[in-house]
This record gives sequence, C-alpha cells and structure tokens, in this order.
Amino acid sequence: MEEMNKKLIDDIINIVRECGTIILNADRNKSSIDEKAGHANFVTSYDKKVQERLKEKLLAVLPEAVFVGEEEDVHASIEKGYAFIVDPIDGTTNFIKDYHTSAISVGLTKDSVQYMGVVYNPYLDEMFYAQKGNGAYLNGRRIHVSDNLLKDGIVIFGTAPYYEELNRASFELAYDYFKKSLDIRRSGSAALDLCSVAAGRAELFFELRLSPWDYAAASLIVEEAGGKVTTVEGEKITLGESCSVLASNAKN
Repeated sequence: MEEMNKKLIDDIINIVRECGTIILNADRNKSSIDEKAGHANFVTSYDKKVQERLKEKLLAVLPEAVFVGEEEDVHASIEKGYAFIVDPIDGTTNFIKDYHTSAISVGLTKDSVQYMGVVYNPYLDEMFYAQKGNGAYLNGRRIHVSDNLLKDGIVIFGTAPYYEELNRASFELAYDYFKKSLDIRRSGSAALDLCSVAAGRAELFFELRLSPWDYAAASLIVEEAGGKVTTVEGEKITLGESCSVLASNAKN
C-alpha cells in the first residue's frame, strides 16, 4: 500500500510540474480574460487550458476519482471515493499582471477526507506536497511550521476580494494582527500563503471566505507540517463548500 501511495503522489507531482510549463510559457497577449461573479474575479484561457490538462492526466492515473475544478460549472460530490479538488491557477490576477505569485493546487480526498495535497509555484520551482500521516515536504525536503509566537511572526492575509461585504472586516482584522505581529503580507494566492505557514516563513494566515479548491491541498500541507487549520471562528474547515480559513503554527 505504501509503495502504491508513493507512486500516486509522485505521479501527481509530475503531472502538476508538467502543467506548470503551460504557465511559464504563457503568451498573455493571446490570453482571453473573462470576468466571473465578484470584484476582480477573472478566468483566463490558461486557467481553462491548465485545468483541462490536469483533468486528463489526473484521471488517467486515478480513473475512479471525480474531478472538482474551479473552472467547472457543476461540481461533483466528494462524499464517496476519491476526489481531486483542483485550482489550475491560484492567483489568476497575479498571473494576468505577470506578478509571478501563482500556483497550481491539487488536493486529493478519500471519502471526503483530505488524503494528499500538492501545490506548485512554477516561477520559483517550489513543489510543496503532503500525504496524510506522512509529513509535509518542499522539493523533497521535510518542512515544519515555525516555533515563533505571533509577536515575533509575520501574518499573511487574503482580502476576500470577490465578497464586497467582507472587505472592510478583512482589513480591520488584518490591522488587529498587524499590531500584534512584526508585520503583515498580502500575496494574492491563498495556496502559497498556506504553504508559507507550513514552511515556517510566516506564523499565521487568514481569509474570511475561500473556496475548497483554494485550500484543499495546502491546508493538509500545513497540518502535516505541524500547524493548525480551522475557520476563523475555530470550526473545522469544509471541503464541500466555501468557508473562512485560519492557519497558524499552532502556537498562535
């Protein structure tokens, strides 16, 4: 079983890395951009291209799985069996602006429970991954959350830009954390922010509403790195619907 699991996560990593070349070689002058519901909520032809390639390749490796991708109109149930929960380009606005902080995120669940997670930043060639119970890794090296208290730490946050009713509350909470920490950061990719907590680069991350494909992979990576992930209210995060997310090194 262990050998099969290693082959599976290796296959997922290889597929994600291959799809990263689509992002690196993208010609933004030829990329169509459409708006979705919510402020500054975009989808490009490359989001769709990466998702199509991921779906083809991942289901070839694990054909019994269902595929839940951000750019699909209808999402399958993840309650039974395997499910891939995928964000083809997390940080689409960054991608459009050539800001080089975007990631491919692939979470795999089994009977609605997180099983594997892979997050890849092709610009830095940083591959984060984890399997339930086996620790978290960055490019083959074991990673762990930091031991710092919040007063000696960095806070990363998301502004919930698609949900106007949460904008002000997001910045008010960020200000509260700013006063309690060394400083705050805002990158535009929740998946990479969560991985920064996992790698000990930051001590806390929050966003008041995210979709499951934003955190299905990276939240497992945080937990396997010794961190803690809940909603902002302290409840268990949900993989079947949107929720707030608060991740920390478990000391804050």
